[in-house]
Amino acid sequence: MTATDTAVADRVRALIRAMAPDQDAAMADDQRLMEDMGFDSLRLMELTVVLERAFDLPRYRPEELAGVRRVGEVITLISDSLDSRS
Repeated sequence: MTATDTAVADRVRALIRAMAPDQDAAMADDQRLMEDMGFDSLRLMELTVVLERAFDLPRYRPEELAGVRRVGEVITLISDSLDSRS
């Protein structure tokens, strides 16, 4: 993992933590957003918008978000989106 990858992952984790309904939930890449961290569907939509704006990404289509349920999967989604822009 490069320094850039680490910085992106850390920023994504910080944004997830800031948006998490359960601020005391453990933060690990295998944590589930809904079950472990207390996100509901509305809060997940808000998180998506925050991430898109924070990383200057185009809007995600619903099919791109299908199956993204864990912190690590969000990090991968953002990293892959940034890589595809370059």
